[in-house]
Amino acid sequence: MAEFRHRRTADLVAGAMSDEGARGGYGNAVPPTASWPSRRHGWWMMAVFFCAAILSYTDRFILSLLVDPLRADLAISDTQVSLLQGLAFALVYGFAGLPLGRIADLVPRRNVIIAGVLLWSAATVACGYAASFGQLFAARLVVGVGEAALAPAAVSMIADYFPPARRGIALSVFIAGMAIGGGAAIAIGGSLVGAATLGLFKALPVVGSLPPWRATLVLLGLPAVAIVALLLTVREPPRQRTPEAAGSGPVPLRAALRLLGSRAGVLVPLYLAVALLSAGDFSYQNWTPALLSRCFGLSPLEIGRQLGLVAIVSGVGGTLLGGLTGDFGARRRGEQARITIAFGAILVGLGGSAIALAANTTQVLLCFVTWTAMASMSESLGIAVIQAVVPNEVRGVGVALTSLCNMLLGLALGTTLTALLTDHVFRDPRAVGASMSAVVLPTALAAFALLWRARSRRDPALRAASRR
Repeated sequence: MAEFRHRRTADLVAGAMSDEGARGGYGNAVPPTASWPSRRHGWWMMAVFFCAAILSYTDRFILSLLVDPLRADLAISDTQVSLLQGLAFALVYGFAGLPLGRIADLVPRRNVIIAGVLLWSAATVACGYAASFGQLFAARLVVGVGEAALAPAAVSMIADYFPPARRGIALSVFIAGMAIGGGAAIAIGGSLVGAATLGLFKALPVVGSLPPWRATLVLLGLPAVAIVALLLTVREPPRQRTPEAAGSGPVPLRAALRLLGSRAGVLVPLYLAVALLSAGDFSYQNWTPALLSRCFGLSPLEIGRQLGLVAIVSGVGGTLLGGLTGDFGARRRGEQARITIAFGAILVGLGGSAIALAANTTQVLLCFVTWTAMASMSESLGIAVIQAVVPNEVRGVGVALTSLCNMLLGLALGTTLTALLTDHVFRDPRAVGASMSAVVLPTALAAFALLWRARSRRDPALRAASRR
């Protein structure tokens, strides 16, 4: 799914928490006397983060539904659109995530999230008023900066609100919000474009005179007010410490990097595998609407109705299935069981790469569901293993590294490579399905190989995280 989703997942986001640390994991154990905030407050926080994640991914993916009207209005190519969807967002999101992750390790994290929500929402409104490709590119850069603040701070707070025994389900809720956001961008965006096309917003100030795609972007900036109000009700939790960190202050940056480097043998292939799976997610998420429009004549409203719900169900279902099966297997056979389950999910998901052969909308949706559900499942499993390895004191930086890989390899590669193949190899806008298949198949196989390498390593961090 791409956040960690990328999921997902993602954008994915939990690269630094530990499900097993309190049971004696390598460097992740919190002190046995640690006290945890109330469960009620923790789940209220998760509800707010869930809403923030939906808004984040909706603003991130909305351009996928606006490709053709945007191209016509600004007179740009598919490749330029892919830069707006991918590179403009991915570069700044990935690299801004590193300092923002470090900030989240040092300052009140709720304030970091509030600032991010306000920034990315204001930039989304600015996208609606962009008069050229350059202005829209610049606004998307700012969207990336704002959204880069969410995952590191939110994941860090989740780890301090929930003990390891309950942390996995809390994380799944956050990732599910991202999966829903991707589908919501299609469903809600399609409804807004359809309403604007019918002239239902003409009586409204500001947006009434804007073209439908511009009005949609401006309206999507408004929910930030409600999200910020909800965030103000969330309490900043005390930071839990681990025995590996000396003293009570923040871990110095050099020490933080050393902690991560000591686990590179497992973390590097895991980070890369999750990122490559997200490349397929981003390709399908960003270009399936164009496929349905160009090859099967669906309108934005029809695409929103048909693809939006499918994207939500497959993304959320795959994420939760990965969490449930992974927890079940890990309790019996350790963290490596999660990777074994991910192997099977990737193999099943490969069936979705046949989207180039789809002869009707039903077959397109079937390929989309197959890939998205199984990729989301695999990504959540990979992220769960990363959780068990990265030390608590560097959660922010660890999550930012996950986001960096997902953005540079996932969003940029999956989105931009698809467009480049369409424009310069197949040279036919209607061949976008073939381009998507050409991206998904090799990246999925490479992710399989990287997970295999991670599983085969006898790294002390991975072994210790598997102790029961």
